[in-house]
Amino acid sequence: MNSIKIRYTFRHKGSGNIEMKWYSIGQLEERAAAKLSPVFSDEYKLISRDLYTGLKDKNGREKVYEMDIVKFGLSNQIGVICYDIHQAKFKIVPVQFYHANAGRGGWTGHSLRKTVPMEVIGNIYQNPDLLLEAAEEC
Repeated sequence: MNSIKIRYTFRHKGSGNIEMKWYSIGQLEERAAAKLSPVFSDEYKLISRDLYTGLKDKNGREKVYEMDIVKFGLSNQIGVICYDIHQAKFKIVPVQFYHANAGRGGWTGHSLRKTVPMEVIGNIYQNPDLLLEAAEEC
């Protein structure tokens, strides 16, 4: 059960700063969330819960989560890790399809597999500029 991990993304209500915390299901079951971190307080707004894909990027980084921005494939295309609710699997969604389909859950993209070389370069919360730059290049 500890292999299920969740990344929580919060925005500080006063400063607007983004904070991220990573927890396994086991850690969340051990104690109340408010005791894990101060971000689970009224000073912060929860903006996202993202699941761990279970995969590492090409640099060995274990934390490949939903809504991470990645370079993938031989051409270093830019995409976003998304969970397709209709097919019940993670996908790498090229940035042009991400913008066209955002919020609908049925993603046009490549199935996320260990054999697809990818590198995490950011996430949509802390690095939205990466999406805009990649979209302009398409």
